[in-house]
Amino acid sequence: MENNAVSAGVKLGGLFNSTEIRILICYILNAVNEPIPSSILVNELHFEGIANAFEVSDAIVSLADNGNIRLVDKDSDSYEITQKGIETANTLKTSLSYTVKDRAFALTVKMLARMKNIKQTHFDIEYENNIPYIVCTVLDGDLPLMSIKLLLSDENQSTAIKERFLNDPTEIYKIIIDKLTK
Repeated sequence: MENNAVSAGVKLGGLFNSTEIRILICYILNAVNEPIPSSILVNELHFEGIANAFEVSDAIVSLADNGNIRLVDKDSDSYEITQKGIETANTLKTSLSYTVKDRAFALTVKMLARMKNIKQTHFDIEYENNIPYIVCTVLDGDLPLMSIKLLLSDENQSTAIKERFLNDPTEIYKIIIDKLTK
């Protein structure tokens, strides 16, 4: 196979071939069996060093154009696999190395946890006397389970806080409850 993908950010053992990247996306969507926002696919595959972010974005567009995946939620830009994509994933998954599939499985589990965390959290930026605060809320269904209001040195800090909060809001909740009840 020809190495025709951009390699920036890809770790040793990652994918450098556009065809393999498309197969991997079908493999992941088939394994997850629920819609995934394209931003999660792009970011997680890139940050894990499995594939270049631009190549993943191009692969998503190509797979949608070819009918292997379909857009199911325009607002979140979420995609699900089609029957054609399932057949592609099942037929061609043997062309991916065990290491890549193993990393992809671990990544899929991580993506599912992140998607669950996204659904169970809410973030707002509020201002009091022109001072920015971020309000991070953990939801239990539609009910707020816990809200934390944090002073920000600037709005750019909100992104870092949001990302860390999304990594494991349940753990943050447990730590706070533990500290308050000891």
